[in-house]
Amino acid sequence: MFRFANTELLWLGWIIPVLSFAYYFYTRHKRRQLRAFGDEELMEQLMPNASKTRPTVKFILCMVALALLIVAAARPQFGTSERTEKRNGIEAIVALDISNSMLAEDVAPNRLDRAKQMMSKLMDNMENDKVGLVVFAGDAFIQLPITCDYVSAKMFLNTITPDLIKTQGTAIGQALNTSIRCFGAVNDRDGQTVSDASRVIILITDGENHEDDAVAAAKKAKEMGIQVIVVGIGKPEGSPIPMPGTNSFRKDRNGNVVVSKLNEDMCREIAQAGGGFYVRCDNTNTAMKAIQREIDKLATQEFETQVYTEYNEQFQSFALVALLLLVIDFFIFNRKNKALTRLDIFGEMKEEK
Repeated sequence: MFRFANTELLWLGWIIPVLSFAYYFYTRHKRRQLRAFGDEELMEQLMPNASKTRPTVKFILCMVALALLIVAAARPQFGTSERTEKRNGIEAIVALDISNSMLAEDVAPNRLDRAKQMMSKLMDNMENDKVGLVVFAGDAFIQLPITCDYVSAKMFLNTITPDLIKTQGTAIGQALNTSIRCFGAVNDRDGQTVSDASRVIILITDGENHEDDAVAAAKKAKEMGIQVIVVGIGKPEGSPIPMPGTNSFRKDRNGNVVVSKLNEDMCREIAQAGGGFYVRCDNTNTAMKAIQREIDKLATQEFETQVYTEYNEQFQSFALVALLLLVIDFFIFNRKNKALTRLDIFGEMKEEK
């Protein structure tokens, strides 16, 4: 398969026809001036070393070299190469609760931002691990498929807000099932997902108003060899939920201020069913350190040899040919060389006859 890595640079190819038109009109204007100055045959006799073809040949060489350099800059790539490597790491899906209750400010600056800060720091410590993002409220969807690109993962993490999902609620079971699907297809005879790497779901939630059977989803993950770590964020005594853009708090139908409380019992139950552990996230780094210790422990298992493909760079050939043409152009003079006149490379002696 052939492709260009920097296809936008191919637009520079428009320079070549522009320069060609400019050169054509320049030579045409120069000939008119020469004719206006005197008889054309007489002028040729007065300038015996002047060449009509050499400047054109030099221009063509320069244009071809320029075209090749543009192609080289666009980085042509052809074919694939295979290599193998062994890695130690895990595959982790972060399932992040983005319901309105995550805006409560019982942890600073609020539950959602604190969770994002924790996961951003955790990604800074990742090396050979893969990470993906699932967001959920009353519904769940994949924000970022599992990847080793931590820069993209942190970028997507920073863009997460409660506005991404209009349906409010806490569908933890759906979030866990969506996270399981992120790891890939079921392949073996027992219906378990095949993988050499340890797999973890990091569920971050306040656990409030959870709607579906999250425990059953956690048990399913455990049966598939996926550990579920639950991070409860907030305080059991709760906190009111600010309304963005106002100085007031969310209220129920009766006009009472809604107080969002961390449901630790439910979080522990899910973690136990998922074969993981529960930890509460506060304004310290306790939760992040606990998760990091577990990741380091799981990452001691070595992946089997992994084979992947990549494109081979081909720009070197184009650049070398362009350099060769420029060297040839350097040794071709605009005027005839008396020492090489007998060779008649450009057919100039035939023109004189």
